[in-house]
Amino acid sequence: MRKLIEATLISLDGVIDDVGSWGQPYFDPAWWTSYTQALEACDLLLLGRNTYEMLGQRARSVDNAYTHRLNAIRKYLFSSKLQTADWNNSVLVRGDVAAEVAKLKREDGKDIMSYGHGPLGQTLLEHGLVDVIQFWIHPVLVGRGTVALRDNLRAELKLVESKTLANGVVVVSYEPARAPR
Repeated sequence: MRKLIEATLISLDGVIDDVGSWGQPYFDPAWWTSYTQALEACDLLLLGRNTYEMLGQRARSVDNAYTHRLNAIRKYLFSSKLQTADWNNSVLVRGDVAAEVAKLKREDGKDIMSYGHGPLGQTLLEHGLVDVIQFWIHPVLVGRGTVALRDNLRAELKLVESKTLANGVVVVSYEPARAPR
């Protein structure tokens, strides 16, 4: 069975939204290389609406190895609001997120990547579908914004790997130790 890896860019105070405003100073060549390599290890990307729209704009306006991979990889967009998925290699999914992702995990292929820990990521965690959570912790305190977990969602995690990039970003990978509560 394929692993589902959730990669979340996060500030030291847990903020996960508006990454461009606080993360940009850390997006150096080594950061891009690491982030691109993580995506290259997968052949499917799961996205919620906000991340899909933000990345779609970036992938159409920036020309680098990362955006080439973003444009090439098969993308599953989970949204009840959007009517179409117009970014190439995209599939719009409505309905039971957990059932669809469980089905995708049973298919043959490389691992699956999911970006962000918004509503989609939290739903996947709640249903025990996330195998690895990668937090890309940026050394900045933002002081405002959406934080990684909604109220009353708790998950016990076991550290499986960590690495520190030269720019101070720490990438920590955890496996859920047991089902979230």
